[in-house]
Amino acid sequence: MKVSEAEILIVPGYTNSGPDHWQTRWQSKLSTARRVEQAEWTKPVRDDWVQRVAEEVAAATKPVVLVAHSLGVAAAVHAVPQLGGKVAGAFLVAPPDVANPDIRPKHLMTFGPYPRDPLPFPSLV
Repeated sequence: MKVSEAEILIVPGYTNSGPDHWQTRWQSKLSTARRVEQAEWTKPVRDDWVQRVAEEVAAATKPVVLVAHSLGVAAAVHAVPQLGGKVAGAFLVAPPDVANPDIRPKHLMTFGPYPRDPLPFPSLV
């Protein structure tokens, strides 16, 4: 699949991805890429983040490729039941251990545990 045939959804993690982050650079280079913006980057709420991913996928007019990093991976994976068949694939980078009681800040544990079902689309972690 060519970039022009898909919508690339950049799903940043906790605190967003700054100007020098690889996700930001990819977004600027890929013509069909757009970022999933969250209302609260430093105090994430799982249901809100999951809903934003689902909304952005629903708004897509082409097949979607998810490019998620860190806590964005958790949000994307939890959104899967709401995504329908619009996701063509996913690139999932550095998923955090959200079930680890030592994770900081503590409220990131609310994004765990990860679902155990296989993803219904090709993915690379």
